[in-house]
Amino acid sequence: MDPVSLTTLLTAATMAGWVDAVVGGGGLLLLPALLVAAPGVPVATALGTNKLAAIFGTSTAAVTYARRTKLDWALSGPAAGLAVLSAGLGAALAGAVPAGAYRPVVLVVLLSVALFVLTRPRLGVVAQPHRRTPARVAAAVTVAGLGIALYDGLIGPGTGTFLVLAFTALVGADFVHASAMAKVVNAGTNLGALVVFALTGHVWWLLGAGMAVCNVAGAALGARMALRRGSGFVRVVLLVVVVALVAKLGYDQWTAS
Repeated sequence: MDPVSLTTLLTAATMAGWVDAVVGGGGLLLLPALLVAAPGVPVATALGTNKLAAIFGTSTAAVTYARRTKLDWALSGPAAGLAVLSAGLGAALAGAVPAGAYRPVVLVVLLSVALFVLTRPRLGVVAQPHRRTPARVAAAVTVAGLGIALYDGLIGPGTGTFLVLAFTALVGADFVHASAMAKVVNAGTNLGALVVFALTGHVWWLLGAGMAVCNVAGAALGARMALRRGSGFVRVVLLVVVVALVAKLGYDQWTAS
């Protein structure tokens, strides 16, 4: 790989780590960068190499959050455990589902997320502990540990964003604590998917290790900024990432049609 492409990938890995740590969606930056820097790379290999970098970043962010805020382990722990298995299943199926089959659905979901956040300005800004009922906790564990984790193994970009929204909407967490729980679950999804991609030979280990170092640096910075600036800052970044995801998937859909 030429120096320019390598520099581009390492820069994208740093930025992806920052975005992932704040609100998720780092794959929006890193996966396209991989596909452009290495033309002809199989999608599964790009996904597997991305997971190698991402697991170090999400784990770093999770540890940073855990040291500085109280994590809801009763919720995030079981969800992360389920996520390892579900994301592994998704990774095993990656490549079997054509992009055209999922892209329109994801676009609709993301547009709904943007409207949901915009029309509820208090969502995630202040915690709503009364919403944390046993039924809602079970729903959050199921949605995060099964549905979103399966999506992460299959596709990936936007997983952290979906997790943050699930925890704010279902159990009333504020954005900072939702981001903290999302990092724990996202580490589980990355682990499950990485194991499957590694076993099937779809990981570029040396390149992934280099990107992992940069991803960790970005993740550590992002987590500290989110904790320091609070839920209002995370809400703004969330909206920016969702709009970027919509634009990227919309462009992909338009060029594919």
